[in-house]
Amino acid sequence: MRPGRRGELIGGGGHTGGVAAKRSAGILLFRRQGGVGDEDGDGRGGGGPQVLLGHMGGPFWARRDAAAWSVIKGEYDEDEGPEAAARREFREELGLPVPDGTPVPLGEVRQSGGKIVTVWALEGDLDPAAVVPGTFTMEWPRGSGTLREFPELDRVAWFGLAGAAGRIVKGQRAFLDRLAEHLGVPPPAAPD
Repeated sequence: MRPGRRGELIGGGGHTGGVAAKRSAGILLFRRQGGVGDEDGDGRGGGGPQVLLGHMGGPFWARRDAAAWSVIKGEYDEDEGPEAAARREFREELGLPVPDGTPVPLGEVRQSGGKIVTVWALEGDLDPAAVVPGTFTMEWPRGSGTLREFPELDRVAWFGLAGAAGRIVKGQRAFLDRLAEHLGVPPPAAPD
């Protein structure tokens, strides 16, 4: 099965054109009502579900908001299971332990670059101000020979499902729909 507009489940054994696709796994932390770090603009937190997203760090994403936020996730190798990788990446990217609870599988999507992303929803709460992000090193500016360190996530915030739909990377929006279905709430409207 091939991905559709909103990233339906995929098939095909995890390969694209005979080359193994990169794989990532993550945790979509959610809470049922507003709390610390609400970013939907009303300051009240609302009563609907909210999800924790990370704004991708580094110079390419610095001035972007729309489609520049992601589920807390990262790549893993064949020798590591996807759920174990999701938990490891949560700890590495946020510098915080994974909250207690039972993860709910939200399935897989294939992003536009071919990467297969597997996500679990987990109900929990954390204060975005407590996050200590992991870092990466890259040459910047390109061609300068200068290596600089950047945070993997430069911001972490809670969003209602509608706010998240306008900010999350397009290939991951299906996870918001699947979470809404799991919670029995209307899915967020697709952003323009």
